[in-house]
Amino acid sequence: MSTLADLLAEHTTLRERAAAHLQRLVAEWQLLADLSFADFVLSVRTEAGDIVNVAQCRPNTASTVLPDDEVGRVVDPAVHPQVFGAFAEGRILRDEDPVWLGATAIRRETVPVRFIDSTGGVAVVGVLTRAVDLTHPRLPSPLELAYQNSAGDLCQMVSDGTFPQQEGNPRGLSTPRAGDGFVRIDDRGVVVYASPNALSAFHRMGWSAELGGTRLSEVTAALLTDPFESQDAALLIDAACGVSDPPTGPYRDVGMRMEANARRATVLIRAVPLAPRGASTGAVVLIRDVTEVKRRDLALISKDATIREIHHRVKNNLQSVSALLRLQARRTSNDEARTALTEAVGRVASIALVHELLSGSVDEEVDLDEAVDRLVPTLVDVASGDRPVWVRRRDRLGVLAADLAMPLVMVLTELIQNAIEHGFVAARTDARIDIHADRDVRSLRISVRDNGSGLPDGFDMTSSERLGLRIVATLVSIELGGEVSAMHNPDGPGAEFVVVIPLHREATR
Repeated sequence: MSTLADLLAEHTTLRERAAAHLQRLVAEWQLLADLSFADFVLSVRTEAGDIVNVAQCRPNTASTVLPDDEVGRVVDPAVHPQVFGAFAEGRILRDEDPVWLGATAIRRETVPVRFIDSTGGVAVVGVLTRAVDLTHPRLPSPLELAYQNSAGDLCQMVSDGTFPQQEGNPRGLSTPRAGDGFVRIDDRGVVVYASPNALSAFHRMGWSAELGGTRLSEVTAALLTDPFESQDAALLIDAACGVSDPPTGPYRDVGMRMEANARRATVLIRAVPLAPRGASTGAVVLIRDVTEVKRRDLALISKDATIREIHHRVKNNLQSVSALLRLQARRTSNDEARTALTEAVGRVASIALVHELLSGSVDEEVDLDEAVDRLVPTLVDVASGDRPVWVRRRDRLGVLAADLAMPLVMVLTELIQNAIEHGFVAARTDARIDIHADRDVRSLRISVRDNGSGLPDGFDMTSSERLGLRIVATLVSIELGGEVSAMHNPDGPGAEFVVVIPLHREATR
């Protein structure tokens, strides 16, 4: 089954940050579905102008009204014109009359998904369709009213481009669901409604009264045993409803999850601000009792620590090898042998750096920007000698899984080292190497460009005798499934090597 990233790569050319916004939305929209008692479908516009469904979510709080899998289906404008209207008009649209699917009457509502980039630019990058069952109407309970009012505010925030926030989940905490424990607070932080499960969770924490009418931040702070956690939880809840400024420290992003310990229980708390059209209406606080889960998770900590320790030891061993090679290079009088050993130092150092980054990662991913920024000084120091060379990374490379990052860092090492050693025959004060990158949901394009002497006449990478370029060609074609090419620098004298690798191979076949 294709993932959302695969489908976005197959049907669109969205920029990386826009695609990440859709992925964050899909990661959070179970809350929307549960609060709405409705099915949700995410649609995007293809390169050809069609609209295709790329994700679907069913509620845990009600029966599904879309039993068929909608993912991959092209939207028919005659059947569902509101999707096209939401893209064009950029506002929430609703069916005037119910639509019958078999014996089920549903009401559909389309919500444009806005994305606000770092420059303030706004674009509709997708549309959510919310489908609600109207076949069996009933008098809503207080819980259902609280759910639906919160869902309406969140859908408006999706249309505004303010939900989901770019908060991430760096601590790897699971997300409490609405059914675990739901508390609605107003813009003063006072509890308007608390579900029975939420009340049970607070009772287990040590609270013995009702929650209605209390200030939730004060109640929560009084129950937590750690004074720092108590302060952070109170600040988090108050900031979510607009009572105070957002907290600083590890919970500075409003809406981020936190784990806290009370006298009798361990709970996950998440505060989701509600601010449709920019006006705060309070917040939703989700709480989950994870006391038993926490005990089981402790058994996994030692396993994760062991894996990181292995990466750390491999890094230490490789650094020792690199130091020995550098020492041997300094003691060697043969110029050819010294050059070979110096190149080996760079290769071993690049592999060691990846293992060092993995030793601090819990998800086997490597930040390429950090890797390149830390690797470049070592390469320049080893390869350039007394010739000053300036190496600059111009664009963001992003994060890659370890199986792609390892060979790609090796490739960049070889290309930078090759440019330093062979691109500048004579010493000069303006020797420069620029690393450019262009990344979307389908591929990553990296350019290593220098202002040196350029490529020799008739240069062909496939027939080059240089070991470094052969390593590059082999790693790019076999390990990364991409392409590498060499050409003259389009901006002036020098050479440019371009590496293009697919980020989702299934989508490019």
